[in-house]
Amino acid sequence: MQKKVEKEKRTEVRKIEIEYIKDEKKEFKEEQHEAQMLKKKLKKKESEIMSLKKETGKLKEEYLRQLAEKENLRKRIEREKNEYYDYALSELLRELLVILDNFERALESEDQGDGKSFREGIEMIYRQCRDLLMKQGVVPIEIKERKFDPHFHQAFMTEESEEVNEPEVSEELQKGYKLHNRLLRPSLVKVVVPKRGK
Repeated sequence: MQKKVEKEKRTEVRKIEIEYIKDEKKEFKEEQHEAQMLKKKLKKKESEIMSLKKETGKLKEEYLRQLAEKENLRKRIEREKNEYYDYALSELLRELLVILDNFERALESEDQGDGKSFREGIEMIYRQCRDLLMKQGVVPIEIKERKFDPHFHQAFMTEESEEVNEPEVSEELQKGYKLHNRLLRPSLVKVVVPKRGK
């Protein structure tokens, strides 16, 4: 009977060992499966990282290229602006040189005795200067109705009078000019103002 009990014990131990081995195999397979899944996930993540690195590299390259283009554009605009400022008046100066040539000719010419040709030359040069200025948009300020306008007139002298109720221009001492619609130089004027206490 003891042999039978021992045999049953061995059989029981064997069953336990077989169950244990089966459980171990099952666990091992599950771990293997989990390891394979993790490897797949890892490969996928590595692939995503590589893709993102490439995209980041491209974006960085594009950013640096645009930054360089922007800097080149800024330098070119600055250079063109400087050239414009240096040579913006070249056309005007060429026309002024013609007037200067006429002044030189007038000064070198011999007077006809009565000074008539000299005066005619000076008048011609005056007209050339006036026409050149008008061509550039410079126009004289007209004094309308003798009314004093502080936006366009600068009072150089004032005189009190009982004959006026508000300031009036009595004399233009120096012409004023506008460049297009902006004041270039105010007219220098003598102003008659109402007498104080009137």
